[in-house]
Amino acid sequence: MAASELFTKFARVWIPDTVDVWQSAELLKDYKSGDTVLHLKTEDDKETQYRIDPKTKELPPLRNPDILVGENDLTALSYLHEPAILHNLKVRFMDSKLIYTYCGIVLVAINPYEQLPIYGEDIINAYSGQNMGDMDPHIFAVAEEAYKQMARDERNQSIIVSGESGAGKTVSAKYAMRYFATVSGSASETNVEEKVLASNPIMESIGNAKTTRNDNSSRFGKYIEIGFDKKYRITGANMRTYLLEKSRVVFQAEDERNYHILYQLCASKHLPEFKDLRLGHAQNFNYTNFGGSPVIEGIDDAKEMMNTRHACTLLGINESHQMGIFRVVAAVLHLGNVTIKANDRDAENCFIPPKTEHLIIFCELLGVDYEQMAHWLCHRKIITGSETYIKPMPKVQAINARDALAKHIYASVFNWIVHHVNRALRASVKQHSFIGVLDIYGFETFEINSFEQFCINYANEKLQQQFNMHVFKLEQEEYMKEEIPWTLIDFYDNQPCINLIEAKLGILDLLDEECKMPKGSDDTWAQKLYNTHLNKCALFQKPRMSNRAFIIKHFADQVEYQCEGFLEKNKDTVYEEQITVLKASKKLTLLAELFQDEKQVSSPTDGRPPFARATVKSAKPRALQPNKEHKKSVGHQFRNSLHLLMETLNATTPHYVRCIKPNDDKLAFTFDPKRAVQQLRACGVLETIRISAAGFPSRWTYQEFFNRYRVLMKQKDVLSDKKLTCKNVLEKLIKDQDKYQFGKTKIFFRAGQVAYLEKLRADKLRVACIRIQKTIRSWLQRKKYLRMRSAAITIQRYVRGYQARCYAQFLRRTRAATLIQKYQRMYAARQKFLRFRSATIVIQSFIRGFRGRRQYKAILREQKATILQKHMRGWMAKRKYRRTHHAIVYLQCCYRRMMAKRELKKLKIEARSVEHYKTLNIGMENKIVQLQCKVNNQTKEMKSLLEKLVSLESTYTHETDKLRTEVDKLRVNEGSAKVSSNKITCLMEEIAILRKELTETQAQKKRLEESGNKYKAETDVVLSQLTEQNALLKSEKDDLNCRIQVQAKEITETMERQNEEETKQLQVDLNDERSRYQSLLNEFCKLEERYDNLKEEMSLVSITKPGHRRTDSTHSSNESEYTYNSLLSSEPGESEDVTRRTEEYPEMKGALDMSLFLKLQKRVTELEQEKQALQEELDAKEEQALRSKKEAEDQQLMARSTELEYESLKRQELESENKKLKNELNELHRALTDKSAPQATAPGAPAYKVLLDHLNAATEELEVRKEEVLILRSQLVSQKEAVACKENKETMTEPILFLEDVRKMKNQGEITQAFVGLKETNRPSQDCRLLNEDGELWIVYEGLKQANRLLESQLQGQKKVYENELEILRGEVQNLKEEINRQQQLLAQNLQLPPEARIEASLQHEITRLTNENLDLMEQLEKQDKTVRKLKKQLKVFAKKIGELEVGQTENVSPAQLADEPIRPVNIPRKEKDFQGMLEYKKDDELKLIKNLILELKPRGVAVNLIPGLPAYILFMCVRHADYINDDQRVRSLLTSTINGIKKILKKRSDDFEIVSFWLSNTSRFLHCLKQYSGEEAFMKHNTPRQNDHCLRNFDLAEYRQVISDLAIQIYQQLTKVLENALQPMIVSGMLEHETIQGVSGQKPTGLRKRTSSVADEGTYTLDSIVRQLNNFHSIMCQHGMDPELIKQIVKQIFYIIGAVTLNNLLLRKDMCSWSKGMQIRYNVSQLEEWLRDKNLQTSGAKETLEPLIQAAQLLQVKKKMDEDAEAICSMCNAITTAQIVKVLNLYTPVNEFEERVTASFIRTIQVRLQNRKDSPQLLMDAKHIFPVTFPFNPSSLALESIQIPGSMNLGFLLRV
Repeated sequence: MAASELFTKFARVWIPDTVDVWQSAELLKDYKSGDTVLHLKTEDDKETQYRIDPKTKELPPLRNPDILVGENDLTALSYLHEPAILHNLKVRFMDSKLIYTYCGIVLVAINPYEQLPIYGEDIINAYSGQNMGDMDPHIFAVAEEAYKQMARDERNQSIIVSGESGAGKTVSAKYAMRYFATVSGSASETNVEEKVLASNPIMESIGNAKTTRNDNSSRFGKYIEIGFDKKYRITGANMRTYLLEKSRVVFQAEDERNYHILYQLCASKHLPEFKDLRLGHAQNFNYTNFGGSPVIEGIDDAKEMMNTRHACTLLGINESHQMGIFRVVAAVLHLGNVTIKANDRDAENCFIPPKTEHLIIFCELLGVDYEQMAHWLCHRKIITGSETYIKPMPKVQAINARDALAKHIYASVFNWIVHHVNRALRASVKQHSFIGVLDIYGFETFEINSFEQFCINYANEKLQQQFNMHVFKLEQEEYMKEEIPWTLIDFYDNQPCINLIEAKLGILDLLDEECKMPKGSDDTWAQKLYNTHLNKCALFQKPRMSNRAFIIKHFADQVEYQCEGFLEKNKDTVYEEQITVLKASKKLTLLAELFQDEKQVSSPTDGRPPFARATVKSAKPRALQPNKEHKKSVGHQFRNSLHLLMETLNATTPHYVRCIKPNDDKLAFTFDPKRAVQQLRACGVLETIRISAAGFPSRWTYQEFFNRYRVLMKQKDVLSDKKLTCKNVLEKLIKDQDKYQFGKTKIFFRAGQVAYLEKLRADKLRVACIRIQKTIRSWLQRKKYLRMRSAAITIQRYVRGYQARCYAQFLRRTRAATLIQKYQRMYAARQKFLRFRSATIVIQSFIRGFRGRRQYKAILREQKATILQKHMRGWMAKRKYRRTHHAIVYLQCCYRRMMAKRELKKLKIEARSVEHYKTLNIGMENKIVQLQCKVNNQTKEMKSLLEKLVSLESTYTHETDKLRTEVDKLRVNEGSAKVSSNKITCLMEEIAILRKELTETQAQKKRLEESGNKYKAETDVVLSQLTEQNALLKSEKDDLNCRIQVQAKEITETMERQNEEETKQLQVDLNDERSRYQSLLNEFCKLEERYDNLKEEMSLVSITKPGHRRTDSTHSSNESEYTYNSLLSSEPGESEDVTRRTEEYPEMKGALDMSLFLKLQKRVTELEQEKQALQEELDAKEEQALRSKKEAEDQQLMARSTELEYESLKRQELESENKKLKNELNELHRALTDKSAPQATAPGAPAYKVLLDHLNAATEELEVRKEEVLILRSQLVSQKEAVACKENKETMTEPILFLEDVRKMKNQGEITQAFVGLKETNRPSQDCRLLNEDGELWIVYEGLKQANRLLESQLQGQKKVYENELEILRGEVQNLKEEINRQQQLLAQNLQLPPEARIEASLQHEITRLTNENLDLMEQLEKQDKTVRKLKKQLKVFAKKIGELEVGQTENVSPAQLADEPIRPVNIPRKEKDFQGMLEYKKDDELKLIKNLILELKPRGVAVNLIPGLPAYILFMCVRHADYINDDQRVRSLLTSTINGIKKILKKRSDDFEIVSFWLSNTSRFLHCLKQYSGEEAFMKHNTPRQNDHCLRNFDLAEYRQVISDLAIQIYQQLTKVLENALQPMIVSGMLEHETIQGVSGQKPTGLRKRTSSVADEGTYTLDSIVRQLNNFHSIMCQHGMDPELIKQIVKQIFYIIGAVTLNNLLLRKDMCSWSKGMQIRYNVSQLEEWLRDKNLQTSGAKETLEPLIQAAQLLQVKKKMDEDAEAICSMCNAITTAQIVKVLNLYTPVNEFEERVTASFIRTIQVRLQNRKDSPQLLMDAKHIFPVTFPFNPSSLALESIQIPGSMNLGFLLRV
């Protein structure tokens, strides 16, 4: 690929920089071939030029795309060079706060100089079992890879941790060992892993010191081999040390310290045991004050001393040895303060002042002679061939000898401690494999480099050579495995440098040779080096200005070494006379062990290298060394140990950790590019990158390449074969075929090719984005234009409308003004007219009134006169008429009388003749009647006329009297008028006087009004002021009232809040106590299992021993009983069993670790005591909860008392009515008996019938009343019992109508009023009694009442039956709907599944459906069996009655008849027993019962064919029988055997979910049965009377209930582990890695360590796998009949595990923190919530456990730019901690270039906003957390006597009782 294609405008490159080493810049124009200058612009917008070398024509390195920056693996970068590596490390370290990064096979660790929460046990658990490429880089990932390869490849492993001082090597090695100790555990009970970790503080105290670069720098190298057995559990460890820096004991540079142990001793001087050491402050000793910095900030040396002593104790170094070591180290401190003075007369002599305090203390501490030590510190012994001379030493030589002795003593102490640590860590069993952790010094270069730096750099040259060969080997193996052509890669070979140091006539050989010379010196050795290597070896140079130094070009850098001190340090001699004095110590025996021969301490043949020990210079040659051969020098020993180390490393699989020191000032998260580049070059990281870049560093699988670069392909290029598709596309995209190679499974790319492909992909996406943006922007602009056009039209319309409205308003105003003027003028004219008109009308009215009155008076006088005339004339006419009429009537009467008399005479004559009478008699009757009528009418008319006449006469007389009185009045008025005319003049005068007084009065009134108005105004002002004051007072009062109300409300709210908080706290405390109790129970279970394992091992040991031993046949049963003897308080034979066992097995006493046994026994007792305390505290909490519940129930009882009172009143009323009816009945009987006439009481008499009917009606009424009284009494009794049991729901035998109305009544007044009304209605009415004296109406009324009641009760009964039937039908319809919906959902899910999974799901569904139908049919069969049994019983009863009747009939038959009849055979049926729900078994059948019912029972057959919990019911029925016969031994034996049997089957099949679930269900059911039939009132509330009869009678099994509850808790915890183990491999793959929504997320380029593909392969788990597994779990638990509440708790635990594991992996995987992955997670969580809804488990609390995961997914998707976004994030993410929020934001990685990274300022804003939040600093969730389980009491409605035992269970020996 041409450079012109890459170096285009806007391309970014790296250019050298003096400050930052490399600086980023951007091309301003395209590069063309032949250009000598590149025009660039830096990031600070400065334009610069980069000149291209005309010879090499090397262009600056290109910068990687931003999407690749921050990768976990440096090999994932497309451009592999130094600036890319440095920038990637800086971005991860500074921006993302990530200290670990992969570089191929190397883990680069940058020291953060800050404690990070990434090393907890939760992090260890998260990395355990994971592939190295699946998690973010971490030291735990390297340790897990080593552990996994050791187990997989059966090959030893090594972890090589290197780096310069202060880079964090020791801490990294410590964390690696902690990982092994936590993950693997130990194979024995000696806690080897704790001892391995405890060796760290000891070695740090004696081998670490403060330097200018590190406060805890290791001044020695160490290689720790951690041994493992065949099960890969830690068995032991072994430590090798290299090159302790002994010179630090006697000298330290400025700002440095000596070894930590010296300062720890000085800081602990106040302790009583250290008083004899006579120590002081560290500044008082020369050896601890050379550096002038005796204190490390933040480190407490006294506390560290306690940790060191504790670690020594743990490693088996007893107190006496510890004090001996401390005495020796303190003696070294005092030896450094011994003053040696020169002799004034002889400079070759020196002396020690007499009674030197520090030397005296030195001798006292070590128990040596003062004079001898003082003498040999200033003298030396010289032995010639025949004589011995004692020569004094000069001061300088004596001081050097003193310091050499101090160094030798300290080195001996160091070696002794290492030896004892190895002895404590030695494996007790055979070692199968090991993992070595090498913590060795990195490449070092200082201003003055001496012998130590030379050895350190020599070791690093050897390690770098091994590293280069290993990297080259891995690259070669990868190419060969993929079958691609490869060529030799040129890499740096440092073998010449190694030869320069260790070859023949090398630097070390010349140094050893010079040490052997009698007068050898550093100068002569330097001249030998110059003569041998100068100008002969290119790696060796001589400094220009020095003749006592040399330069070596190492692989990292060239180093100048000063020759001064090389010979002395290589010899490392000490005078033998001084050692002899120390060995002569009788007070301290430890000195003899310290200075024994090297071969006695450790031998090279035992697999451990010899320690670097000083050469003791003898004054006389030994007999064993006749040739005077010197011991090996320090350099020679170091070379041998280094060769041995390299052999070990070559025999193992190495793993590399390179520690980088980011700055020299120890500042947290501060990155110095210069220092980092130096270390990257020195530690071989850049060499690894160079080797990778020389080959094919970028590697993709075909599927990953296809998924990533699918956008670069056309539709026609996509073939079914992905490999062929990738080949065709690559040939089109990259023309140069040397830039890539096709392997078997991967595509290999040269450096830069992935960046080119990413550029093509980004360009393609950019073009597509531009096209999408163009279309969308066009659409948006079109929409905007249309909106603007519509808005303009709308504005125009409104403006024009506004203008039109304004014009119309103007016209209206003009017209209105005209109208107003018109009407105003009209109004004025009209008002004027009206005034004139009114004045005229007033005048006219007065005039017309005057005239009218005058005319009226005239008319009135005329009228009165006319009336008088009328009446007068009428009276006169009437009087004349009456006179005339009277006369005429009188004449008529006289005439008619005369004519009548004549006629009468004629009639009398005619009547005398009969014929005439007959002729005339015809029609006379009618005529007489008519005449009679006429006469009557006439009389009536006459009467009316007479009445009228009388009335006329009365009116006439009245009118006459009236007229007379009026005439008299007129006469009187005429007189008075004359008098009044005379008084008018007087009246006018009086009127004038009155008018004058009136004017005065009006004036006075006006004055009074003015004064009154003034007073009123004043009073109004005062009144207004008073009202204002009143209003203010009222407002203040209202405010005060409001405040009082608010305060009262606040007080009540605070009280309620406090109560709620206290309640919540109590609930939390209860849950904590419950979880603690269950965790202790779990620990107890583990100890118990460990105890059982030990017993099994002991039994195996005893079996393997030769000889015949007698064993007890009942050992197994005794053993099972012994397991629970500790739990039963009343077990007398416990100690006897123990002693008997110990007597029977005397040989096992030796094999048993009694200390361990006693420790376990003590721990068991402690756990039992703690368990008892927790149980008591739990009981107290439950009593408190019951007390609060009791108070609530008492309040409900108060409300219930009114209802009871009403019912009692009703009962009394009914009883009174009953008494009345009885009295009436007695009266009727009495009336019948008292009748004297026998006919009246005869049966056929009417009176008898009436009385009989009355009697029958009264009897029926009495019976009804009796029934009501009985019903009420039974109800009262049941309610009183319910109240006594504190039950909230009462069940009544028959419903009473008015009880519902009574419950609706609110207070006692309403109930009393209703009772009075009821009494009034029931009381017979007095009016009825008055109306119906005989009582018939009353009888009818009572009869109607009874009929109405009867009809009402029947109606209510029918209504209830109808409602029940309707409810049943609705339930069936609802069940059918749910079944249809479920079928539809299953069908939809099956359609989405692949064919194989669809068949499996359909089969599973069909099996579940058939199982449910089978269970329903079994229930129906059981019901039919019950019915058959009842019918059989009834049939037997009827047969018995028939037999009795037949017997009665046969008694009447004569014996002769009986003798004549033949005798028929009679079938005598067996009488069926009434079973009591008990099962009887023999004592010998107990083991058989446990075996068939527990050990060999198959849960699948029980779950499918039998009722749930059948084993639990059978066991309880056996317990009931043992209780029934009062056999306590049988009860105890059966329960103990049951518990041990369940434990045994669960231990045998601990990983079988079906077994564990089955026995959890049965154990909880057995526990419920023990509670339900215990006889305690709290558990008997829901029992039937029959079930109450089945309660236990003789034994209280409360303690066994607790034991069984503990067993259920253990089974639940085991079930949780099984669930976790089953789901653990599915969670990460299904919830995170698998793309449920295809095409949303895209993969970025990855490095050497490939991650798991997100494409669903055959072995990859998906979300559907998790859902199927959940369905399987749920169906199994439902089939086993597990309690619904327990299922909810298990589901909650499952969802917590899913959420915690998913979130933990999300927090540890940078590639998963993207926007698209957040969408995937939220979709997956929604599918889990849908599963909960389908199973009706929304109330289980499982959804709440997923809230942290949901919020983390939302955090990935929300905006992360502005302060408003930060506020929204802080308010949204309340379920995850601050550390988790910051971690997600730091890990957020854009998948495409169009996404933006989260800025550091935004993360700081989040941290500032959340700094006041009080949450856990822990980063990961505790995935091992188990919620405390509870077993709510769930009584069974199944009758024990109805349980049938199938024959398939092989329990025929059980007899039903």
